[in-house]
Amino acid sequence: MKSRKAQNRLGDAMTYLVFLFALLFFGGPLLWLLSLSIRTQQEIFITSLRLIPEDPTFENYTEVLYTAQFSVFLINSLKLALAGSIGALVVSAPAAYAFSRLTFRGNKLFLVGVLGLQMISPLVVVIPLYRYFDRLNLVDSHFSTAMVYIAILIPLATWMLKGFFDGVPPALDEAAMVDGCTRFGAFRRVTLPLILPGLTSTFVLTAILAWGEFVVPYVLLSEPSLFPISIGILNFQGNYASNSTNVLAAGGVLAMLPAIATFVILQRFIVRALTSGAIKG
Repeated sequence: MKSRKAQNRLGDAMTYLVFLFALLFFGGPLLWLLSLSIRTQQEIFITSLRLIPEDPTFENYTEVLYTAQFSVFLINSLKLALAGSIGALVVSAPAAYAFSRLTFRGNKLFLVGVLGLQMISPLVVVIPLYRYFDRLNLVDSHFSTAMVYIAILIPLATWMLKGFFDGVPPALDEAAMVDGCTRFGAFRRVTLPLILPGLTSTFVLTAILAWGEFVVPYVLLSEPSLFPISIGILNFQGNYASNSTNVLAAGGVLAMLPAIATFVILQRFIVRALTSGAIKG
């Protein structure tokens, strides 16, 4: 019995050790960025490992917020994130319903194929897309960039929503069709309202992913007035001297805040989407 308790305690200790390592690995750079953002110019190049500076200041944040382009970057990110996530939901909801309800040859194979598309890095496709959009005069356009966002987010959204559709009894659809609804009517009037929490969860998660997208807007957009915040921070590097690391760090922290705040407030929905939506199927 004692040996079993000792094994359990050892297992718990190892689990906490792994969690601590993961926390330091992912949280350490964020804490260091936060520390840089509240430092004065003189404290930037101090070599000692000290997270809290001797003279913390918020002037770096003030300087970033008073930059005219910063609000433009935030608005552009918001537009692209909303367009990408809403567009992905519009396309993936009927697709997920079809995978969940309809029986056709190659159903499972197509579903695995959708997941396979999620594994393709945007870096692989964005260069050919740039040449294609350039011939169509669609470069430097939020419309074309949002279309690529939608295409990238559709596989993940489809897999998540399929899990939520699977949780709704098919008998409800059949009852609606017996009462005169078409298949699409049963989808729109009966099943879709029942997975509203799943739609919300998927929307939030895809919007957060779209907010942090870097490669696609970096290649397809060149006008600073069209940049999202992920590229705008890089633009800050060109506007400020190389010794303004504290200002760049403040810009990075402000760029992360909307996504972090959204995750903290709606983490219950996001976890539900990842567990109920992604695992089922």
